[in-house]
Amino acid sequence: MPQWSRAEAAEVAMDEAKLARAREYALTGGGSGYITRHGRLVMAWGDPRARYDLKSTTKSFGSIALGLAIKDGKLRLEDKARRHHSTLGVPPEENAQSGWLDEITILHLASQTAGFEKPGGYTKLLFRPGTQWDYSDSGPNWLAECITLAYRRDLDEWMYERVFTPLGIQRSDLTWRKNSYRPATIEGVARREFGAGIHANVDAMARIGYLMLREGQWNGREILTRQYARLAPQTPSGHEKLPVRVAENHNHAAPHYGLLWWNNADRTLRDVPADAYWSWGLYDSLIVVIPSLDVVVARAGKSWKRDQGADHYAVLKPFLTPLVQSVHGLPSPVIKEIVWAPSETIVRRAQGSDNWPLTWADDDWLYTAYGDGNGFEPRLKEKLSLGLARVRGDPPEVVAENVRAPSLEQKGDGARGKKASGLLMVDGVLYLWARNAGNAQLAWSADRGARWTWADWKLTTSFGCPTFLNFGRNYEGARDEFVYVYSQDADSAYQRADRMVLARAPQDRLREQAAWEFFQRLDGPRQPVWTKDVTRRGAVLTSPGRCYRSSVSYNAGVRRYLWVQTGLGEDTRFSGGLAVYDAPEPWGPWTTVFASDAWDVGPGETASFPTRWISPDGCTLYLVFSGEDCFSVRRATLKLQ
Repeated sequence: MPQWSRAEAAEVAMDEAKLARAREYALTGGGSGYITRHGRLVMAWGDPRARYDLKSTTKSFGSIALGLAIKDGKLRLEDKARRHHSTLGVPPEENAQSGWLDEITILHLASQTAGFEKPGGYTKLLFRPGTQWDYSDSGPNWLAECITLAYRRDLDEWMYERVFTPLGIQRSDLTWRKNSYRPATIEGVARREFGAGIHANVDAMARIGYLMLREGQWNGREILTRQYARLAPQTPSGHEKLPVRVAENHNHAAPHYGLLWWNNADRTLRDVPADAYWSWGLYDSLIVVIPSLDVVVARAGKSWKRDQGADHYAVLKPFLTPLVQSVHGLPSPVIKEIVWAPSETIVRRAQGSDNWPLTWADDDWLYTAYGDGNGFEPRLKEKLSLGLARVRGDPPEVVAENVRAPSLEQKGDGARGKKASGLLMVDGVLYLWARNAGNAQLAWSADRGARWTWADWKLTTSFGCPTFLNFGRNYEGARDEFVYVYSQDADSAYQRADRMVLARAPQDRLREQAAWEFFQRLDGPRQPVWTKDVTRRGAVLTSPGRCYRSSVSYNAGVRRYLWVQTGLGEDTRFSGGLAVYDAPEPWGPWTTVFASDAWDVGPGETASFPTRWISPDGCTLYLVFSGEDCFSVRRATLKLQ
């Protein structure tokens, strides 16, 4: 990538006015900046060639050096640091008397938990390693020396060889000063710092961010392992509980610091995705990476104004919030508009019951499930957390009846009881995903709902509210031999997320946990990459803080997949948002058909377009939603481009 390709904001689904707000705030401290999305430069300001003293942003460069050393087998995070540096921590001599030096690991040095005092020189060891979090330059500088000794190389030359030159970074873009706090050499090799020391322009900074966004891969070459590139920004397990030694300087920092990268894992910045992370140096030099939005930002200049007593992340909010809010969905290239029938025409049944996932069965009924209610009239005497029902006819003439299923039914209000989140019939077998099951559990029935079998396994990572992709009657017209399942990327159905995730399994192996695989990414514009490792799952759709309960149906008439998602709202039974997305494939790319933060009626907990009620031309369809705690049905008309 000799130069960045340019893109207008609209080309990459970004709002230029909101980007301008982020830029205006950045410029209150002068300097330069780059904003990129999908690997294209969308906005720039200042002199892109000007080099800035990045101060502690150098630490994140050090994190990349650590990843190289781990990849090469030179050291491991769990290694005792003195195995690689026999005099680590001395001087001062008093550190040797503490008895703690031999406990320090590479992880401690890389996560601000080793215990060294702040300055970059030879400093006191203030606490037992791993027992507190305290921001330091000295600890990362000891880490730099461990890596220097492992290679017997000047890290400046070595990083140019392994990272900078392959990324297209030249000596005119980035320099690394000599050590300012310790002797110039160590065992005859130049001694560099990780605490500070790199001067670079925003072009070089953005390339470093893009390397991390692409999980260490660059033009088909692996510079860092994907495993390390994913690990480095994450808060190490257990560190979120560590006390911060000087809370007035870095209050609540321990939960949002990784391996020399800051992050938003604890959602301190509520409007910023949880997967966002960044380097951060004095003068507010930043390399910001937001994987769920495919965004990288570089900024350098002078410091922004702080409010006395404010949280240490508060200064970032006016920059990152409009940046995140600038990302929006592209409009559908096929569907111009969705027109909703007047609200007074809405059909409402089963007062007091919600949920209502649906599937079109082989007997031509729509099978559905309700929650926290007594079902259709005549209502059951007992209130169920999960009850089964079925519906036939065409709106507004809808006939419905409850289906008793003792082996499926559940009790317990709200999160205390299992509830249906997805229904599907394949080859005459009904399948149901139940949420509130830690996280989700599959059940199936071969006799149209009379008797059910529960899987002896669960989805325990993410997929807190899984829903099936529905095709036609008894899964007729399916795209291929797979069944697809979507969820917000959260462990709980009650938690909003920044992204949606996707899984699939062969139609004839849905009951086998080992058969399921997870969408990871697109290789090119349309080719999905799947993984058996759920921890490597990727986003199939991103919408920070808005991803929630949903349903997906295939509209054969217009040859588009329709994804309905419940939007924001304190009590969506009576008011809240609704969004409808469409795509040519189950994995996207997803574009926007309709989006409102305040639909004219309450959208309820969930909503769907049953395929039984989609016209042959695809332009007339009916939304089933749980607004006002009912089985609510509303006609919709699609206007095509």
